[in-house]
Amino acid sequence: MSAQTELPQAETSGSCCSPSGSCHSDGADATPQGAVTTVYEVTGMTCGHCEGAVSSEISELAGVSSVKAVAATGQVTVVSEAPLDEAEVRAAVDEAGYELTGAVKA
Repeated sequence: MSAQTELPQAETSGSCCSPSGSCHSDGADATPQGAVTTVYEVTGMTCGHCEGAVSSEISELAGVSSVKAVAATGQVTVVSEAPLDEAEVRAAVDEAGYELTGAVKA
């Protein structure tokens, strides 16, 4: 009789530099009712890792429910419960190592 031992499987969620893009995509396209969507311009992003760094920092801001950064366009779409203080968003983007040039005017 032999004993089998199951080893825990490592999570294989991929890296920020995966072909699928940002590591913070939750697959949900629905915007919560009453939420505010703001698109920001960010300079310096060149790859999925950059997208993940920016997304991670902005996601930590109070009231943010989702962030989608796209290096190819330099745009970061943020969904939040209420309008965000641009200075706080700028500080988060700076912390990630990039530069916020401002919100895209609708």
